[in-house]
Amino acid sequence: MPVRVVGDSTSYLTPAQIADYGITEVSLAVVWNDRSVPELEITDLDAFYDELRGMKDLPGTSQPSIGQFLEVYEPIIAAGDDIVSLHFSSGISGTYESAVQAKQQLVRDGVDPLRVTVLDTGSACGGYGAILLSAASAARRGAGHGDVVSAAHAMMDGLNFWFAIDTLEYLRRGGRIGAVASVVGGAIKIKPILTVTTEGIVPVEKVRTEARVLARIADLGQEHIPEGGGFIVQHVQAPERAQKVIDDLSSRLGREPAFVPGEIGPVIGAHVGPGLIGVGVFPSGLIDA
Repeated sequence: MPVRVVGDSTSYLTPAQIADYGITEVSLAVVWNDRSVPELEITDLDAFYDELRGMKDLPGTSQPSIGQFLEVYEPIIAAGDDIVSLHFSSGISGTYESAVQAKQQLVRDGVDPLRVTVLDTGSACGGYGAILLSAASAARRGAGHGDVVSAAHAMMDGLNFWFAIDTLEYLRRGGRIGAVASVVGGAIKIKPILTVTTEGIVPVEKVRTEARVLARIADLGQEHIPEGGGFIVQHVQAPERAQKVIDDLSSRLGREPAFVPGEIGPVIGAHVGPGLIGVGVFPSGLIDA
């Protein structure tokens, strides 16, 4: 390919999707049981979340280093390909900044800055995954650098992704409750619907029952999906609840999900906890089958 798409492990696309679309991943890490473990090496999610439920102190997480990005970027540049490197929201991680600094190092080493584009997608998980697949679809078709970047922006502009968490406890314990606390106040039984922007985790609205939160997150998908657009559903340890939302949206929209992302993994899961349900909607025609 003349353009290589680089992403990070927090898209939670499946290994098959990563391989099929030619995406190169850089892994974030979980500081777990007194050691730092690359997220991509934690493949038994049931075991991880079983242990997470009983932990007194939550695992820490860490972004990739500049050196990790350079280990990926340098061989691509040496092979003569350009790079479009897309990363999840800078509002919740320094991953994007590490990628920017790696690009700056390449430029100092004499690489033309036009050969490397680093984008803050302002999204996370399945929404971020859709942006990656959009860019990678264009690259796989042989699109030039500018067109691959344009494909990413087209998905970013048309994408909405919301998620509802089962409990605020993990956000609170991880110190990431932030703006969410101002919405729910002391009402611990409230189940907020949230989204991710370049500013971080942002509340959308609050719902009082689980049944209502599943219906409401489907409502949002139906209300905001572009004409003929696609949708996805993602979860953390909640496959049956996710299937209810898939069935609901499929019935409403008359079509199945555009793709099936993997389950949300340890780096994001450690901060939100089991039970999360996410729904994303986006324009059609940007992701190749």
